[in-house]
Amino acid sequence: MENNRIEKFAEEISSMIRARYPLIHVTTYEEARCLDLLDTLGKRRDSSLYIWSRTQGIRRGERAIADIVDPMAALKWFEDLNEKAVFALKDFHPYLKEPGIVRKLRDLAQGLKRSQKNIILIAPVLQLPPELAKEMTLLDLPLPSREEIQTLIRKAGAVLKPSPSTEDLNLLEAITDAASGLTYDEIENVLAKSIVARGSLDRKLIQDEKRQIVKRSGLLEFVDTSADEAGVGGLTHLKEWLSNRRGGLSVEARNLKLPVPKGILLVGIPGCGKSLTAMTVGRSWQLPLLRLDMGRIFAGVVGSSESNVRNAIATCEAVSPCVLWIDEIEKGLSGTQSSGSSDGGTTSRVFGTLLTWMQEKKSAVFVVATANDISALPPEFLRKGRFDEIFFVDLPNREEREEIFKIQLERYGWTADDLHLGDLIQKTESFSGAEIEQVLIAARYQAFGSSELFSQKHMLQAISETVPLSKTMGERIEKLRSWAVHRARPASKATGIEAGDRFAIRSHALEREEHSKKAGEI
Repeated sequence: MENNRIEKFAEEISSMIRARYPLIHVTTYEEARCLDLLDTLGKRRDSSLYIWSRTQGIRRGERAIADIVDPMAALKWFEDLNEKAVFALKDFHPYLKEPGIVRKLRDLAQGLKRSQKNIILIAPVLQLPPELAKEMTLLDLPLPSREEIQTLIRKAGAVLKPSPSTEDLNLLEAITDAASGLTYDEIENVLAKSIVARGSLDRKLIQDEKRQIVKRSGLLEFVDTSADEAGVGGLTHLKEWLSNRRGGLSVEARNLKLPVPKGILLVGIPGCGKSLTAMTVGRSWQLPLLRLDMGRIFAGVVGSSESNVRNAIATCEAVSPCVLWIDEIEKGLSGTQSSGSSDGGTTSRVFGTLLTWMQEKKSAVFVVATANDISALPPEFLRKGRFDEIFFVDLPNREEREEIFKIQLERYGWTADDLHLGDLIQKTESFSGAEIEQVLIAARYQAFGSSELFSQKHMLQAISETVPLSKTMGERIEKLRSWAVHRARPASKATGIEAGDRFAIRSHALEREEHSKKAGEI
C-alpha cells in the first residue's frame, strides 16, 4: 500500500501532462528524484524534458541548450519552442512576486492548453500569488516508500566487506523503520555515514541522525520518552483504554482488519498529567513520538503555513507507525472563525487541512492532542470521527494523590514510610499533580536553606504557602467540569467523599441544563 503513494503520484502527474494541464506545481525538496520521474514519464510518451535554473540556464539532461538565466527570457524561449515538451523550473517561486512574471505565466497558461507543452515548477515551498490560484495545479511528491528505502539499504549493504548474509538482512525492516520519513538524499547520506563510522548498517546511528534531520525541519521534533507509563499517577480509565489499544498499530491488528486507532483528545485542568501521558504513550507502545509545534506552523514567510502543515503530515505518515503529540492544540487553532478577516484565511485553511487528514487518514499515526481551554476549540474539531475518544483529566482524587506522592518521593530516593502521607494527602485536596511536585521541591529547598534534614514539617509549610490553581481559577474549572459531564469520558475513577462531590457537580450541571431548556421553551 505504501509503495502506491509514488505510483499514484506518477500516474496523477502523467495524466495531468497528457490532459494538457498548463501549469503544475510540485512541492518537494527532492529535485533530482522529481526530475528522474519526469524524465521517465517523458520517454514513455516520446516527450522532451527541459530544465531551467537561475545558475545553469536551460538544459536537457546533462547537455546545455541555452545560456538563458533570466526567468522572463526563459518563459519566452519555451513559448517559441515547437515540440512536445515539459519545462521544469527549479526554485521559481521567488520570481512569482514580480507582476510581469505572473502575467506572463497567465498568458502562457491559455496558449499551452492548445499545445502539447507543460510548465512544472519544482520548489520546496508553495508560495502562489492569488492571480495564479486558479491556473496552477498543486501536487506533493511523497517521501520514499519502504520499497525504495529497502532498495537503497540493499545497495549500501552490497558495499560492505564482507557483504551481509541474507540472515543479517533480517535487520532490513528495523533499518527501514529507522530511515522512514527522510528524503532520498538524506537516506543515502545517513547510510554512507553508518558504513564509514561503524563499518556496518547501524540502526541506532541512523535513528540518531534522523532525529537531527527531522529537528532541522523546525516543524516536528522527536521527544525523549525515557519516562515510562508508571510515572503517571492515577488516570486509571485512560491507562486501561491505552492498554487495550496498544497493539492497534501492529501487523496482527491489520490482519484482523481492526480499524487503525486515530487518537485521543485530553481535555482538562492544567498540571494534571495530560502532557506527561502523551509523552509516555510512545514509550509504552514502543513507537517514535513526534511533537508538532503549532506555533512553528504559522511562523515564517506569508503563505508558507499551508505548506508547513502538509510537510509535517507527510513526515508523520512516512515515519508511521508513530505517535504524534500536539500539545495545547487550542492555541494553534483558536480564531478560526475570524481567520478570513484577520489573516486572509490562513488559520482556517491550516485547520481544514489538519481536520481532513485526521478524519480520513489511513496511516498508522496515533494523534494525542491536549487542551486546557476547550472553549477555544472549533466545534467541528470535537465531533466523533476526529478522535477515538475524548478524555477529561480532573484534579487527582485521594488515591491518585497518594500515588503521585509515592512516585515523586521515589524519584529522590525516599519512600512513603519517610513521611506521614495521610496528613499530606488530606491537606493537598484540590492540588494538581504538578502542584504536588512543586510542593515537594519547595520543601526540599526550605530544608536545604535552613540546614535541616528534610521532614514532614517542611512539607506542611510548603503546602500552607501554596495557593492551588483550583482556588485562583475555581469558576473556570467548574465550567470545564460542567462541559465534560456529557461530552468527555473521565480519565480517572472517583472514590470516597470526592466521588460524591463530583456526582454533585454532575447533578448540578444537569439541573442547570434542564432549567435552561425549560426557560427556552417558555
